Amino acid sequence: MVSAADILNASILIVDDQAANVQLLEQMLREVGYRRITSTMDPHTVCALHRANHYDLILLDLQMPGMNGFQVMEGLKEIETNDYVPILVITAQPGHKLRALATGAKDFVAKPFDLIEVETRIHNMLEVRLLYKQLEHYNQALEQTVLKRTAELRESEARFRRLTELASDWYWEQDQNGHFTKVYGPVLEMLGVPVDTLLGETKEAQVARWNEAERAALEANMAARRPFLDFVYSRIDADGVHQYFQVSGEPMFDASGRFTGYRGVGRDVTGIMRDQKCPAI
Repeated sequence: MVSAADILNASILIVDDQAANVQLLEQMLREVGYRRITSTMDPHTVCALHRANHYDLILLDLQMPGMNGFQVMEGLKEIETNDYVPILVITAQPGHKLRALATGAKDFVAKPFDLIEVETRIHNMLEVRLLYKQLEHYNQALEQTVLKRTAELRESEARFRRLTELASDWYWEQDQNGHFTKVYGPVLEMLGVPVDTLLGETKEAQVARWNEAERAALEANMAARRPFLDFVYSRIDADGVHQYFQVSGEPMFDASGRFTGYRGVGRDVTGIMRDQKCPAI
C-alpha cells in the first residue's frame, strides 16, 4: 500500500511559463507537505529534467510560447518507454482536455485554479502512480525470482544426473505411451544403438529386442502404475551374446494426478550374472 508519507515524498515537476502560476502551485504544494518540488518556466528543459530525475508527477501547462505542452508530451513519451507518462495538464481551454488525454496526459486541472481540486487531483494521481511503480518493482522482483529458481532447477537437475551416473549406469524417462523421452548415461553404447534410434523407435521395436517373458513381467508392473526395484531382464545383442540389465523405476504424475510416464535408473549386470553362472548363460 502507498502511505501518506510516500505521497508527500513523491517528486513533482511544475512546468508553466507564468511565474505567478508557478509560485502559486509551489506554495500550495509546500503548505500541504510535499517536499520534493522542482519547477521550470522553460518547456525545452522538461525532457532533460525528467530523463535525469524521472518525476512521479509533472504539472504541465499546455499554452506556452516556443514549445507547447502537446509537444512536450510527445518528447516525454520517448523517455517513458513503459507507456505511463505521469502528466497532469494545466489548461484554460476546455477544448484541449480531450486532446491532452489522447496525447498521453492522465488528468487535467483548469485555470483559474481551484486549489482544493488541484490538491485532490495531485494526491489521487500520485497514489495511482506510486502503486503503478510498486507493481513494476514487484513484477521485476518476480521475474528475477523466476530466473533464479529456473537456474536452481537446472543446477539441481545437473546434480541429479551426476549422482545418477555415479549410482547407476544410466537414467531414463518414458512418456505415458512407453516411449523413451530421456536417456542419460552410456546405455546406448552398451546396446549398440544411436540415441535417435532409441528415442524415435516404436514401442514394438523396443520390445522385440528383449526376453519376452521378462519384458511382460516388467510391463505388468508398469501397466499397474507400480514402482519396481532392481528388476533384472535380458536381451541378445547383434552378435548373439546375452546381456543382462537391472532397472528400477517409478511412475510420474502431474499436479492433477494424471499419469505422465515413468522414470528410473538402470545398470549393466551382465558380468555379475555370468560370475554367478546363471543357467541362462
